Amino acid sequence: MKKVKFVEAEGSTVEEAIAKALKQLNLPRSRVKIESLSEEKKGLFGMAGAAPAKVRVSVIEN
Repeated sequence: MKKVKFVEAEGSTVEEAIAKALKQLNLPRSRVKIESLSEEKKGLFGMAGAAPAKVRVSVIEN
């Protein structure tokens, strides 16, 4: 039975959230599966910060 290891991360953009998760796992993008849990939502007048983007990054086991 394989253990699934994953990290959930938030960021102001999906790319920022992915970068944070990859840093936590210390793995390159080619060794993980990325799921977008939620997109960032803009605030009043298009300003960032109303709701962060959230991703789940799972390690791909060989």
